[in-house]
Amino acid sequence: QVQLVESGGGSVQAGGSLRLSCAASGRTFSINAMGWFRQAPGKEREFVAAIGRSSGSTYATDSVKGRFTISGNNAKNTVDLQMTSLKSEDTAVYYCAARGGGIAMSKSLYDYWGRGTQVTVSS
Repeated sequence: QVQLVESGGGSVQAGGSLRLSCAASGRTFSINAMGWFRQAPGKEREFVAAIGRSSGSTYATDSVKGRFTISGNNAKNTVDLQMTSLKSEDTAVYYCAARGGGIAMSKSLYDYWGRGTQVTVSS
């Protein structure tokens, strides 16, 4: 099993920045990709960004490209999401996820999930 714990959420004004962090524990050797998803009230959980642990390859959804950066530290088993130029539409609960396969955008392909951290952006 793998356990994921997110941190770093909070409230910020539009245009501001936040950094989210996700710490993995347990059978971390089984993880090949980690990602961030988000879910706004009344909406489906959506893909934000992902990173391959061995390749370091990253991918982000179009709406956050140029504003959000995903990075990983394999030695510490952590993955961060640096969020800049935040908009009110970025308000959501952000979830960290991990899977044994490669980078994927579909939430159904991820095996492990954190409990989420709230990000609120006020305009």
